[in-house]
Amino acid sequence: MACIGYARVSTLDQNSDLQHTALKAAGCKKIFTDHGVSGTRASRPELDKMLDHLRDGDEVIVWKLDRLGRNTRNLLALIDDLEGRGVHFRALTEGITTTGSMGRAMLTVMSAFAQLERDQLAERTRAGMAAAAAHGRRAGRREVTAEDRKVRRACELKAQGLKPADIGKIIGASRATVYRYLAMDTG
Repeated sequence: MACIGYARVSTLDQNSDLQHTALKAAGCKKIFTDHGVSGTRASRPELDKMLDHLRDGDEVIVWKLDRLGRNTRNLLALIDDLEGRGVHFRALTEGITTTGSMGRAMLTVMSAFAQLERDQLAERTRAGMAAAAAHGRRAGRREVTAEDRKVRRACELKAQGLKPADIGKIIGASRATVYRYLAMDTG
């Protein structure tokens, strides 16, 4: 029997060190980690590799239940697949394991509550966006036009002979953004 760890972070700038430390302390010799991958996706590169690696009698360990999946249906299907292959599952933070019937029941209940929480958050977000739209506000970044202060300043600096990289340092924008600003110049 091997203890196999799985870690996941949703964005590339997040760090999986906390998960790795906990998984190693739980006895995991091999840890598969997905970086910048949403837990709502059923197929993830490292998760797929881990599933191919697993053998009868192994145990999959995650730091938190939501690291394995954020969609109740997919999570429970994945756990069913593991159990059908003779692989056990354990979530460290929640103290859930599939080795007993009570752990299986708790897993189902907790994943359902996690799904409910995500659904409510999405619903509140949509309601907030609708309320903002009713007051004439739009979600997202505001549109940049040729009349904006930074665009005018970039054009002035370009006329003085500065290079886009230097202009970007002065106005606090990337070189690519400076090129977009300069392309807006109608004068």
